[in-house]
Amino acid sequence: MKNILFDLDGTIINSEEGITNCIRYVLDFWGIKQPPQQELLCFIGPPLKESFQKKYGFDEEKAIQSVVKYRERFDREGIFECELYAGVAELIQELHGKGYHLAVASSKPETACQRIIEHFHLETYFDGVYGAALDGSISTKKQVLEHVFKENGMKREDTILIGDTKFDAIGAKEAEIPCIGVTYGFGTAEELKKAGAVFICDSAKEVADYIETL
Repeated sequence: MKNILFDLDGTIINSEEGITNCIRYVLDFWGIKQPPQQELLCFIGPPLKESFQKKYGFDEEKAIQSVVKYRERFDREGIFECELYAGVAELIQELHGKGYHLAVASSKPETACQRIIEHFHLETYFDGVYGAALDGSISTKKQVLEHVFKENGMKREDTILIGDTKFDAIGAKEAEIPCIGVTYGFGTAEELKKAGAVFICDSAKEVADYIETL
């Protein structure tokens, strides 16, 4: 295994505060009653437009408007309402030092991913930072992964994804690469296994130990 792709939200950073604050900002805009925090965690991982449609029954136009409103607050302040998970920076540094080629593959907009990675001074460890396109042409995890292979030249047979939700595991399976699931983010071991993750880790240290066996 030469190439290791990292999901961002729930894998490198705990972004719950920023994402849910921005969702609440959208709900206030539409005059929708604020739900308990737990009910908003479904917005972390999948594309936002589809999440607004599924959770609140918004039509296409209203969902697109909601994404625009979300980004209004996110770009201003929500983007940095996050923190690194314990041991993840050390994991990234260790893998880079051992000669692995690393890249970020997230369903968050690519420009936001780049700003966050630079904010935490991790950009020197990654060969590339890839995410969703603002025009919607790249949004699902599979599309992001295909974008990585096209732009970076990585071979899928030499690549593995680290992610925290079923969307990562499903996207990896659709892109024909294995996925290591991590439970310290927003998904559960059960949903990761069901979605096809090849191994489940509870910490960054366990990820490093597992990669040593590959």
